[in-house]
Amino acid sequence: MADPRGFLRYHREGPTRRPVAERVRDWREVYVEFPRPKLLAQASRCMDCGIPFCHEGCPLGNLIPEWNDLVRREHFAEAADRLHATNNFPEFTGRLCPAPCEGSCVLGISDEPVLIKQVELEIAEWAGSAGLAPVPCAPPTGRKVAVVGSGPAGLAAAQQLTRAGHEVVVFERAEKIGGLLRYGVPEFKLEKSVIDRRLAQMSAEGTVFRTRVAVGAAAVGEVPGASAPDVEVISAEQLRGEFDAIVLAVGSTRPRDLPVPGRELAGVHFAMEYLRGANLVCERALEVPPITAAGKAVVIIGGGDTGADCLGTVHRQGAREVHQLEILPEPPSTRSPENPWPTWPVILRSAAAHEEGGGRRYALSTSDLFDDGHGAVAGLRAQQVESVVQDGRRVLRPVEGAGIELQADLVLLALGFLGPEREGVVGELGCELGERGTVVVDGSYMTSVDSVFACGDAARGQSLVVWAIAEGRSAAAAVDRYLVGQSDLPAPLVPGALAIS
Repeated sequence: MADPRGFLRYHREGPTRRPVAERVRDWREVYVEFPRPKLLAQASRCMDCGIPFCHEGCPLGNLIPEWNDLVRREHFAEAADRLHATNNFPEFTGRLCPAPCEGSCVLGISDEPVLIKQVELEIAEWAGSAGLAPVPCAPPTGRKVAVVGSGPAGLAAAQQLTRAGHEVVVFERAEKIGGLLRYGVPEFKLEKSVIDRRLAQMSAEGTVFRTRVAVGAAAVGEVPGASAPDVEVISAEQLRGEFDAIVLAVGSTRPRDLPVPGRELAGVHFAMEYLRGANLVCERALEVPPITAAGKAVVIIGGGDTGADCLGTVHRQGAREVHQLEILPEPPSTRSPENPWPTWPVILRSAAAHEEGGGRRYALSTSDLFDDGHGAVAGLRAQQVESVVQDGRRVLRPVEGAGIELQADLVLLALGFLGPEREGVVGELGCELGERGTVVVDGSYMTSVDSVFACGDAARGQSLVVWAIAEGRSAAAAVDRYLVGQSDLPAPLVPGALAIS
């Protein structure tokens, strides 16, 4: 069991970041190595609750008290086994997940919650350094499954289905496997060698990866790391004829636009367009980024994780100045009475990128972009807004006479996403789409098309990496049942399920 007094003896103490002046000069991860004594102390803060709400806060149902206690006693091999029992890729969630488990931690009622995310990452890195041996798979079933998309949902589904004994092929239109993990998440948050380490294990287990293959003629688009002539095109019907089941894990890649005057000006770009180019430089697929912030005044519109990713990238490219705008009011620094435990705490959160510089401005709605007289953006105007209750619901209302004007040579739109691309495989298969633009699935993750399943952001909408992995695992169990009548694969979620967070 857990140390019964650990939470009384130790305070929460997280990892240390490298000095700002050092880390903005490179693309390596921002955190220094977490010392073993601190790790053991943090793991011992877990209270081994009678009812561990952290299980409910985590979409994967990670067995958190169990592996916390194993780490406290330095049983890392056993801890890695328990962690991987519910999570295919803890090295991703340990870096990228906002840790809804910590928001549900019982210790968080009266103290700071357990440092769950860091303990998870340390277990994953111990396992990675020890060598990610391939897991023995079930005997071959003779069934073939195509997974379209290689982000966290697609990779989780592929690994689970491979281990169930099916022949699995992952199709990716980009140059390399990884999807959003490789081409969206910046190197300073996730070094791509971490992805490659896990892919090596999956290949050894038998999963087949086919890159530069677009399913659906309209899906070629702008392919990261490859030009259109380099991309093989497979029709959706061809895929259906060759495979017994298809899993669509194509993500939510249609960006939300900003319909204001001046949107068409040069120098205004979607965030993922910008981040993709920066990642391709880190991948050495490009020598220089197609969009750069070097020497420019930058405005990032959108205050979420994607906006923070842009902010850190802008710093490393050498922007002259940068502002990040958020339409919502600034959150409180601590939980409000209307936001009690164990709900997800809506509080002010700062990424490492915010520590590196730039101004954060809240409650601002962009009204228009103005040009430099030559067709390029020169700045923007934004209107102050306030949150009020109107007709029984909360709305944002402009504040009369309150606004700002900012200079900008580069404007990045990080406003979220509107579901998967309608063209390509989704359109060719004729999958039904819901009101939010996502692929409609039933209780078994099957779409409106027989033998075609969907999971992750494509079906759920823009969400967290931990939800993507959980949905990939659940969809794999559903596909397994469809193919062979039953499944021993764990299924942490049903479509549309909500965790406590």
